[in-house]
Amino acid sequence: MPQDIAADLFAPGRKPQDVVAAIEADAKILETPCGDGSLVWRRWGSGEPIVLAHGGSGSWTHWIKTIPVLKQHYEVWAVDLPGLGDSAMPHHPHTPESCGKAVALGIKTLIPRERQARIVAFSFGSHVCTYALLELQEWVADFTISGCAALGMPQGPGIEFPRERSTMTEAEKIEVHRRLLEILMIAKPERIDPLAVHLQATNVGKARFRSRPFARSDEIRRNLPDVRVPVRAIWGADDSTAWPSVDARYGALREGHPELVTHTIPDAGHWVMYEQPDAYVAALIDMLRR
Repeated sequence: MPQDIAADLFAPGRKPQDVVAAIEADAKILETPCGDGSLVWRRWGSGEPIVLAHGGSGSWTHWIKTIPVLKQHYEVWAVDLPGLGDSAMPHHPHTPESCGKAVALGIKTLIPRERQARIVAFSFGSHVCTYALLELQEWVADFTISGCAALGMPQGPGIEFPRERSTMTEAEKIEVHRRLLEILMIAKPERIDPLAVHLQATNVGKARFRSRPFARSDEIRRNLPDVRVPVRAIWGADDSTAWPSVDARYGALREGHPELVTHTIPDAGHWVMYEQPDAYVAALIDMLRR
């Protein structure tokens, strides 16, 4: 991330809550229908519309280190997916498909068809947005995927995730979330800073939609051939969820989209846009400008 943009926002020692508040301060918050409540969107900047969809048990803050740069180039729309962050649960049944319908309705409500939004999705957001694109098609210019599952591929050795319990001290709870980040999200433990732990704990605390059971499905692989827009992919080279390899994931995506353009970011894990934001934003902007 350019130093002049990042220096103050992400300075060491700054309180995580203050970082989130500073980035959210100039966002316009909008709502569209979702289940019995609302899907919550945050918008920054101007220009071509780009929609950011976060991962499982997350929120718009999965993109927190990319938004300050992207809003200099695009009209950025960051959604809280159904049942996550500040958004309501989707209509029954609670599935990626019902989530995708809510996201598609939101895009149709907020962004005119002729503007053709670019959709950029991370992990579970890719699953949801594949379904959304089946509803949208010509409303969208292209689709960029990062770190998705739901490709019908082995998930690798099972790892028991630590769980926060009410009897734990605050220090023990923080250690649970730090450990989750180390196992699943970030390749280098020394990059797990107080902001990352705060975002993880806050997002998990708000999460009502449980996306993990859907990760072993093949729904993206089956549905992506019916998505009629160009597809791109950006992955962290050390993504622990990309088993058996990142290239195998690209191969599965390429089955339905032989035009697939890919970029693998070295020295980065699953949450690549947080761990290596400079490299991620540079790769994304390059792809979108091609």
